[in-house]
Amino acid sequence: MANLDTTAFQKEVDENAFLVSKTDTQGRITYCNEPFLKIVATTEKNLLGKPHNIIRHPDMPRVVFKILWEHITKQNEVFAYVKNRSFDNSYYWVFANITASVDQSGKTIGYYSVRRKPNKKALDIIIPLYKELLNAEKSGGMEESQKLLDSILAQKKLNYDEFVNNLQRL
Repeated sequence: MANLDTTAFQKEVDENAFLVSKTDTQGRITYCNEPFLKIVATTEKNLLGKPHNIIRHPDMPRVVFKILWEHITKQNEVFAYVKNRSFDNSYYWVFANITASVDQSGKTIGYYSVRRKPNKKALDIIIPLYKELLNAEKSGGMEESQKLLDSILAQKKLNYDEFVNNLQRL
């Protein structure tokens, strides 16, 4: 999918839809529900066993995924606004909740993500922020992007979790 034109058109997540996927601890897809398959415009056969980042949109700053992985590898729940791409050259935005799946002994055996339609007002803030973070990343690497995000959060006197959850409530 790396060569797809990801500027073709935007899809909207249905207000009542929950897009669900599960991965193993390496991020390979082990399950996806029908609404997820529909918006990604492919079949389960094309996704199972593939790295979840197969649908990562190039407009996504890597620092967001760094934060995500820092949370879930410690078995902490995390929320994030994510722009993904589909197999039909479209893209879509989601408000994602990602958690660790654990076995009876408490060992992480994979990750579980439930995505829903993001708040439009939140995207009005997130889209320009992600552009800034991506520009910082392009000029100074992920460290520069992280510094910029940390600075913005410090100005708002919020941590990352408070920031994204407050946006969804706008």
